[in-house]
This record gives sequence, structure tokens and C-alpha cells, in this order.
Amino acid sequence: MEKKTLELEGLQKIKKDYSYLINVFKEMLQSLGEDTLAGMITSEDVTPVKRKANVADEKLAQALGISFELLNLVEENAATQFRRRTETQLGLETTRGSWAETLKLWKRSEISEQEAANLLPKINVMPVLTAHPTEAKRLTVLNIHRELYMLLVKKENPLWSASERAVITEEIKGVLQRWWRTGEIYLEKPRLTDERSNVMHYFVNVFPKVLHLTDQRLLDAWKYVGFSSELLEGPEQFPTLQFGSWVGGDRDGHPYVTPAFTAETLQLHRQAALKIIRNKLVQLARKLSFSEFLNDIPSEFLSDIASQVEILGEAGQKALKRNPSEPLRQFINLLLARLDNTMAERFELADDSFYERPDDLSSQLIKLRKVLNHLKAGGIAKQHLFPVERVLYCFGFHLAKLDIRQNSAYHEKAMDQILQASDFADSDYSTWNEEKRLSFINQELQSNRPFVRAGTSCGPEADNVLGYFREVKNYVNRYGTDGIGSVIVSMTRSLSDLLVVFLFLREVGLQDAGLPVVPLLETIDDLIAGPKILEAFLTHPFVQKKRNDTSPFVQEVMLGYSDSNKDGGILTSRWNIYEAEEKLTEVGRCHGAELRFFHGRGGTISRGGGKIHRFLESMPPGSMSGHIKMTVQGETIANQFANRLNASYNLEMFISGTARQAMLSSEKRKKQKRYDIMDRLVAMARKKYRELLDHPKFIEFYSHATPIDVLEQSKIGSRPARRTGQRSLNDLRSIPWVFSWNQSRFNLTGWYGTGTALSTFKEQYPEDFEYLKTLAQEWPFLKYGLIQIETNLLNSDIDIMKVFADLVADTGTKSELMELILTDYEACLEEFENLMGASVEERRISRLENNKLRHGPLRMLHGIQIQS
Repeated sequence: MEKKTLELEGLQKIKKDYSYLINVFKEMLQSLGEDTLAGMITSEDVTPVKRKANVADEKLAQALGISFELLNLVEENAATQFRRRTETQLGLETTRGSWAETLKLWKRSEISEQEAANLLPKINVMPVLTAHPTEAKRLTVLNIHRELYMLLVKKENPLWSASERAVITEEIKGVLQRWWRTGEIYLEKPRLTDERSNVMHYFVNVFPKVLHLTDQRLLDAWKYVGFSSELLEGPEQFPTLQFGSWVGGDRDGHPYVTPAFTAETLQLHRQAALKIIRNKLVQLARKLSFSEFLNDIPSEFLSDIASQVEILGEAGQKALKRNPSEPLRQFINLLLARLDNTMAERFELADDSFYERPDDLSSQLIKLRKVLNHLKAGGIAKQHLFPVERVLYCFGFHLAKLDIRQNSAYHEKAMDQILQASDFADSDYSTWNEEKRLSFINQELQSNRPFVRAGTSCGPEADNVLGYFREVKNYVNRYGTDGIGSVIVSMTRSLSDLLVVFLFLREVGLQDAGLPVVPLLETIDDLIAGPKILEAFLTHPFVQKKRNDTSPFVQEVMLGYSDSNKDGGILTSRWNIYEAEEKLTEVGRCHGAELRFFHGRGGTISRGGGKIHRFLESMPPGSMSGHIKMTVQGETIANQFANRLNASYNLEMFISGTARQAMLSSEKRKKQKRYDIMDRLVAMARKKYRELLDHPKFIEFYSHATPIDVLEQSKIGSRPARRTGQRSLNDLRSIPWVFSWNQSRFNLTGWYGTGTALSTFKEQYPEDFEYLKTLAQEWPFLKYGLIQIETNLLNSDIDIMKVFADLVADTGTKSELMELILTDYEACLEEFENLMGASVEERRISRLENNKLRHGPLRMLHGIQIQS
């Protein structure tokens, strides 16, 4: 059976399952006396039912919102089933981006199994969870979503009788009623603790369980392509998967992230990690009931147990007596006794009574592995011990690395206040030019003395900056740096923005901790300037002196998708990020540094969202070192990780895609022609984009034609919508900027400027336009970008745009700006068909079917929105 046939069957499954759930939902509403409301909900693409006067807007909006979530759930389940069927019928490699596809590709490229095995341990990927104001759902509702998903999967078992299926339907109806009575979103603005609880749910309840599924996918693919299993025995031979978080560490424009909250979060992470490991060890002990009378236990292993019992004293004796004649269990009991001392922080005991670092426990688990192999129980080691080792390897004692992020402008204010408090002659650091700043910083970095005595209050910004760095210092003193990620400087625009951080670190005694200081390049201008900033940073004497002796040296650089999009439009943003990656990589290579790109992606296409494997394939060949970080923001966390199979799939795409790119070298063929074309095309697109944003009446149009005023007052995130509270486009965060355009169905952040650019380019350079058609099919960067732009176009709705535009009082302004927007929209649709060589109806069947199912309910929602 061909993959296309399976895809069409998948679309039919979506319609069938969605219709079933909608009918159950309607039955539930009718049981509550909501017959009129139930009659307005449909699973078909029909003209919206006229709203009834006796149905409250709030109830209709809630019902429609639930119907959308049901469709999302059905699509997620259908995608999982589709992957299973294609792999079963057509082979493992048919899942795009999978390990099987990657390994098959390597094999065809004559990359040996040893080369592949050598690369895997060098892969280090880190999803970083953030709580940006795009996630409105409560954790309670997310749990209901999962419960409903599991019932839908349960219903698919063909062995159920009719009566058993009826019971499952009643269970689904009960879950839907709880959902209806609970409500979908926060009615009060969520607190930071709510957002932290949300991400902790994934760190504690999802990722440790999904890790094993993800590893198994690699093992299955490795065996499938015929590679030797001996090359993948221990956890150290697998890619490293770690996790990061911004909740409690990201304070860019977030006044509620206090030093105390950072300290509390770090402790919460540590205790959770230790509990996870403890539970894993307890489960392992239950599996290893090996009798010393039936197994030839090595004498040195028994001696090791005896010496540990002596060191641990009474606790060691209890561990020994708990499982007499079962030395493997006794050994694990002793590990647990040491771990309990670690959790209770009994650091006054002898060194071997607790674990100072995860490596101390890891070395003990390796001993256990060797014993199992000695006993010819390697299969049991792989089945039961390996998952414990992997959890320890990936989560350590810290669970997730907490990044510390702050804006460069905030740092400038803090430095002003520190200099004022230290009676510095010229304390207006924020007004100095770059030359003066560097001269001052270079001189200060030669000294280890602080500016002020400990405990001195310098001012609100300075006290906050030094306060959270002091909490980091306290943590590092006790546990080391494993739980600390990077110190990220938002809006990095110069070398001094990075170097000044070292003065803050010196002020609290962190100058020798080796914490990575990371630039975040956000605007188009910053992306262009990024390579020069990085070169100046890497060649600075202080930075070179601080580089550790490990080889290779890894320097992290964060790239901002949202702000660069807001600044220059989607085509300009993506091209400048692509070029920045190439140039930054070359700078790193010239100065002995491998780059770890940290991609600040959001959930929507405008903010860098999209399928992970396609995103990775679109990167410049040779720019991937194997080290990578990527934000997973807001609603995207639940979309990718709420269900374990989906979570495993997305992690596999991330790790496998990173490995595939890391195996590529820089392109050797000549690229000048395609780069010249992109430069001209992007210049046209940016000019058109800025023509709209710089229009004197743009703010007036934007304020009335989108619900930005409502979003700024919404309760969907703890962070303010604006960085400083000023009402300007520059101060507006990119998230509400994108969200507001999407809510009014313009979606122009994901396409505007492209249509005019393409049509103008075709007219002026017809031969190059023909070459562009070839690139659109063969160049992963351009192909991925164009598909995403077209997706945003297809998600737009001209009729809804016009209704929102009618809210603009000045008809002249409305007409002028709508003409700009609609002209580009029509040009974009036309030129995409020219570029792709086929109509959208032929190429985007799944997307169009997806849109049809949402079309009617969306129109009803927009009607409520506009009248409110």
C-alpha cells in the first residue's frame, strides 16, 4: 500500500473520530439541558449555524474551544496511528526524520557503523521549556486532555464487545462533562508558581518515562539497518538528552522573578531529580532478586558491599538485613542509603556516605552492570539497569538546567547604580559610548575586588541582578554548576553587553565558576552584527583566559526568531538567521570554538515554529556541531509532550535530526548565485514589510483591526505584554504581536512582504525566477520556508480580515492599508503556485482538509469576538 493511500485513509479516520467525539460532546450537553447550544456544534464544514439569542457568548465560546481541542486530539492520535501503519507496511525509514531514515541515509552514503557510533555520544540536545503568554490552559485541563486521549486509544481495540464500547463512550462523556464544568483557561492571571508547576509536570511525570521509549527507537533502528548492537551497550554510547527551563530564571521584562523564586526553583529541581532516581533504584531492586546460592557473585563485589556497610554504619546494616542472601538487592539498598543521606544533605558524614556528584552514583551502577554481564545477565542489565543509568545520565541531580536571562538595557541600569553606590566619579555607564565602556570593563577585569561591600543596597535593578547571582552562587557552592544553564543577554548589540556580565559575576564571587555568557541576537541588525560581536568576544583576553582546557570548547549563541520577524518580516528573518548561522560558525571555527546554537523558537510559524526535523534540515550544512538547545514555549509544550508516544516522536525527531545535520560538512559547491538571489528577494520583501509598519497610520489601524488591547489585559501568562510598560510597537513583546494578527485572521506576520517581493523579482529577473523554482524544490532552507509561509497564507481568511478592518473608524486609513495587505496576499498566492508548479489543491490536501473542519466554528468565534 502506498504512503499516499495511507494518508488519505488517515484523513478519513480524522473525520470519523472527530464526528464520534462531537456527537458524544453534544449528548453530554443535552444531558445538562443545553439542547440549543448542542444544536450549534457540528463536526462538518457547513455554513455556521445562526447564533441563538438565549445562548450566552461565554458558553458558545467554551463549547467551540472544546471542539477545537477535540479535533487536535483526534489529529494527534491519527498521526500516531499513521506512523505505525506506514512503518509496519512500508518500513521504519518511512517516518520522515526518524532514526531509521537517518541511519539508512548514512548507510547509503557509505558512512560506517563505527563512524555512526562515534558520532552519537557527541550529540547533546536540550529542549528548554518556557512559560510565555501563549499557554492559557490549566494543568488540570491538560490532565483531562490526556485522560480523554487514552480513552480514545482504548476505544480502538477491535476486541471490545458492543456493551464494552458503550461503557467506554459513557466514560468519555463523563470526562467531557468534567471538562465542561472545569473550564478551559485561567480566569485569573496565572502565578509564577502555576507556570512552574506546569513545566515540572513534564520534567517529573513525562520525560523520565519517555526517555526509555526514545532510546528504544534508536536501538530498533540500529538493529533494523544491520548495525552491531555491541556498539550501543552503555548509556555513555547514546546521544545526551538534557532539559532546560526558563521558569524561575528568565527575568527579561518579568518583574515577578525574584532572587528568592530562583533559589526556590533550583532547590525544587534538585529534590525532584533525586526522588526520580530513588524511585528508579527502588524499582530496579525489585527486579534483581538474584540469590547468592544460585549465582556466582564475584568476591570483590561482595567485599565492596561489606566495606560500604561498614562506612554507612546502622543504615548499612539495615540495608544488608533487608534482603539476606540477595547481594544485588543489598548493593542497591546501600546505594539508596547513600542517596537518602544526599537528599537529607547530611554532608557532615564521611564522603562515602553520600553522593557529592551524579558521577559518584554512576560509577556504582557501572559496577552493577559489570556483575550482571559477568553473570551472563546482559539482557537483564539492558532491560532494567540501563534505563536507570540513562535517567541519571540525562537528569543528574539537577533535573533541568535553569538559564538566567536578562535584557542588556536592564544591565546598564544596574551598572549605573553600582557605580553610583561605589562613588565612582562618572557613574552614568548607560550613556557611555562603546569605546569608553570597553576601556572601563577591561581595566576592571584585571582586578578581583568587588565594587561594593556585601550587603550594600545599590538600587532596584542592581540589587535584583546581584541578588539572583548571589542565589546562583549559593547553589554552586553547595552542588556545583550542573543545575545552572547559561547567562543569556537579551538584545545583545555590542561586546560590552557580554563583558559587563563578568563584572556582575565578580561582584558575587562567581568569576571562576565557568558559567557560560551567551549573546541573544534578536533583531535583523543584531543578527548582521553578530559575527563581529562573537569574534570580539572569543578573542578577548579575559574570555580566552577563562576558556577551560576541555576540547573542544563550546560557545553558545542564541538566535531570536520572534523579534527578527517582527523587525523585518518572515522572509527577511529566516534568511538573516541562516546567514548568521553560517558566519557565526565560521568565526567559531577560526577561533577554536564549536558553537551551540540556541534557537529561540515559539509555537507559531512566525516565531520559528514548525516540524522539528524539517526545521533542522533547513539549517546551513556544516553549522551543526551536535550541541543544540531549543525553546519549547507555552502551548507547544502540551502539543509536543502531553502524550508519551507523541513526546517520544518529537524527541526522536530532535535528536535524530541533530545527528543527521552534525554528520554534514559545509557545502563545497558554489552557492553565490542562490545567495545573490536571496539577497535581492529579501531586500524587496523587507522594503514592502517596513512600508506597512512605518506607515504613519499603522498604529491606529493595528490598534483597531486586531484585538491587541484585549490581549494586553488577558490572563494567559504571568509576564506583562510589554517589556517596560511603554505603549509603542518597539516595546510590545513579539508574542502578543503575532497572537493579535492571528486572532484577526490576518496572519500577516507569517507572509506579508513575500508576495510583492516574488512578483517584483519575477518581473525584473525572469531567468533568476526560473532558477528560484528549482531551488524551491531542491534547497531545504527555501523549501521549508516557503511551505511555512504558504501555511500561514492558507490559515488567513480575507472575509474575517475585512470584518476586523471595518472596526477602524478612519475609512481612508482602512482602505489604504487594506489595499497594501490584500494586494500582497493575492500576489503571494499567485506566485507560490508559479514557484511550486502545481495548485495548492494538489499539493496541500491535508492542510486544506484541516482548515475545512475548523472553518465554521472559527467564523462563529470571530462573530463573538467582534461583537464583544
